[in-house]
Amino acid sequence: MNFFKKILKRKEKSQEDYYLASQWTLMGRKLKKHKLARISMIILGILYFGALFGNFLAPYGLEEFDGLYRNTGATKIRFVHEGEFVGPFVYKLEKTIDRTNFSVTITENTSEYYPIKFFVHGSEYKFLGFIKSDLHLFGAGEGSNGGTGAKVMLFGADSLGRDLFSRVLYGSQVSLTIPFASAIISFFLGILIGSLSGYFGGMFDIIVQRIIEVIGAVPQIPLWMALSTAIPAGISTIKMYFYMTLILSFINWTGMARVVRGKMLSLKNEDYVMAARLSGVSTWNIIWKHLVPGFMSYLIVSMTLGIPGSIVGETSMSYLGLGIKSPATSWGVLLQEASAVTEIASHPHKLIPIIFVTVAVLAFNFLGDGLRDAADPYK
Repeated sequence: MNFFKKILKRKEKSQEDYYLASQWTLMGRKLKKHKLARISMIILGILYFGALFGNFLAPYGLEEFDGLYRNTGATKIRFVHEGEFVGPFVYKLEKTIDRTNFSVTITENTSEYYPIKFFVHGSEYKFLGFIKSDLHLFGAGEGSNGGTGAKVMLFGADSLGRDLFSRVLYGSQVSLTIPFASAIISFFLGILIGSLSGYFGGMFDIIVQRIIEVIGAVPQIPLWMALSTAIPAGISTIKMYFYMTLILSFINWTGMARVVRGKMLSLKNEDYVMAARLSGVSTWNIIWKHLVPGFMSYLIVSMTLGIPGSIVGETSMSYLGLGIKSPATSWGVLLQEASAVTEIASHPHKLIPIIFVTVAVLAFNFLGDGLRDAADPYK
């Protein structure tokens, strides 16, 4: 009997916890049951971890290059040298010129191996923008016969001999943070304008809706090109980062504003809002303390679903030469080298950045779907 009583008490307690739980707690419980959303959160965590610690994880600096490794594929990592297990290592490349037909062949020099070491010193960088360091996670150490100069390029090299793996990490710092920053700005801008438009209505609402319709009617690529022409030439990378964030925010706030306006129109005449007005509560407090918190979960879902579009937007702008430009890099800049069919056929490893773009966009979409299902009270 005691056993069954304990089961009944646990069931009653779980039911009580369910009915007393807040909206965010219920959303969290539903989100835990969404497998794709959980996997997406893990993937996004890995991507943003790589962006945050990119300078440390990348074995080479942004501007480091080696002409010998131009357009080479991924470096082969081996463990056995001349029949003996020596741990992970790489061979150094060497160039051979055939003077009969004037062809150049790149081969591995197997006479000496270079062990892969962890926590090596290399090019200097500033972690988080102000902490000076030259420590990198891994790199090729000194050769077995004392030689130097071997490279570890996990994704191969570009046309200048720069490590593609390092540049993907550096590119993620731009391609993942600009969309996130622009989404946050669009989030608050959309809430502000949409709330005022839906709550007050009148001429202000008409003007705002016409502006939204004009922005939405212009195709995105011509709109990006038009806005990019306003960016001064020869500016620094930091200023370009700032301008691109503003451009994406200017384009993306309209969707959020319409969602907020629709919610305001449906809720502003509810009984609790009328009670707040009769009690003398200010309009500002009614909007921000009574109305907006009631559908904040839907706004966060809308923002999450808008980030993939911003990632594609930043990548497209940089790919078209309208955004970040070399020597700085982003995933869009890296894809410029893979724009020609002949280049892709000869060096398919240059398409690796598009894998990261696709994975990031899908992860945000699946996470947004999970949040949308979790915020739906009827599911």
